[in-house]
Amino acid sequence: MAEVATRGQVIVRHQDEGEAVWAVGSLFMVKLAVEESGGPLSVMQVVSLPGGATPMHGHHAEAEAFYLLEGEMTYQAGEDVFQLRSGSFVYLPKDVPHRFRIRGTTPAKFLAVGTPGGVEHLYREVGIPAPELILPPPPTPEEFGRWPAAAPKYGLELLGPPLPE
Repeated sequence: MAEVATRGQVIVRHQDEGEAVWAVGSLFMVKLAVEESGGPLSVMQVVSLPGGATPMHGHHAEAEAFYLLEGEMTYQAGEDVFQLRSGSFVYLPKDVPHRFRIRGTTPAKFLAVGTPGGVEHLYREVGIPAPELILPPPPTPEEFGRWPAAAPKYGLELLGPPLPE
């Protein structure tokens, strides 16, 4: 349960607090929902297994920023490829095609920030509420089948395959 200050809309979420969703083989924990920020921001903590990857895609509705708390990933933004490690930060203006793959032998944990907020609704729609705060089983064909219809509603365009292993 979030702590909410008595004046204004200050929100505090501690470790392991926030709505938890399993989607695309990752655990998403909503730290700040768009409704709570009044629109300008969403923040999620994401944990993904080694080898986890996103397809090439672009966001037409928001810019994104990622701060890698733990682990390693290869990140492609446009034609540029970056090797990220704990403490790395990447900012993506809206409409920049991007994809990433988790590298190494341990899960990656990162903060994903969207501005304006709202991308968390996509993960709620395609994923399922996490019954516990652990990494989910691999995505099912049913989950993958929900992406093509859901993505355009949230300004997400699927553009190509994930980064190779």
